[in-house]
Amino acid sequence: MDISARTALVVGGTSGIGLGLARRFAAAGSTVVVAGRDTGKVADLVGAGTLEAVQVDVTDAGSVLRARDEVLAGHPDLDVVVTMSGVMLFEDLRDPAHFEAARTTVEVNLLGTIRVLDAFTPHLIARGGGDLVTVTSGIAFLPFPLMPTYGASKAGVHAYTEAVRAQLAGTGVAVTELVPPAVATAGQEEVNPAALPLEGFLDEVVGLLTADPTPHEVVVRAAQRLRHAERDGTYADLLQQRSAALSTLPGR
Repeated sequence: MDISARTALVVGGTSGIGLGLARRFAAAGSTVVVAGRDTGKVADLVGAGTLEAVQVDVTDAGSVLRARDEVLAGHPDLDVVVTMSGVMLFEDLRDPAHFEAARTTVEVNLLGTIRVLDAFTPHLIARGGGDLVTVTSGIAFLPFPLMPTYGASKAGVHAYTEAVRAQLAGTGVAVTELVPPAVATAGQEEVNPAALPLEGFLDEVVGLLTADPTPHEVVVRAAQRLRHAERDGTYADLLQQRSAALSTLPGR
């Protein structure tokens, strides 16, 4: 995938991996719009002309459509859409009150992804090509039991991405899935000391993303043990190790 001289929208791009990826596109010479609930987080970059920003709440269908219309009015040549809005919430499945966290997680991570794809896919098909990038997680392939619905939602995004790629074959619209491991953003370094430094992660992502041909799945080295655990016969042992975090729940 060429990331230079593109017009890209990164939904969920006002912080973390999304913002880092948006900045890499911009540094390569692309016009980049980031979208999120709090665009004030990137006010300095918008003021400097590095990025543009639009407000969106992916749990609100009307908000997504308004953001689409605003972006396309200013950038009818939009040819890259990255959708990566997400929440990571701990849940105690012995407590029925966890359901609200589960509902929020599915609403943002899975349904939010679908809303964004639905909003922009017709535009990319009509222009005869472009790129859609979804973001899942290594946890989609090897659960972290402390965040059960997060893993389920990301597994859903993976399956949905596979279906979108199949349905868009022949339209000129390429579909790529980014599969991050733990990356040191939004407090991840506190939860997981092994989380990758953001810039090193982005270096590896950009190297894979710009390969020719672009892989269907962008899986950095640190994510490969999660992505391929079943194939490699390490799934049960790794899941048992990751289940140790359940001891941090009340009463365990």
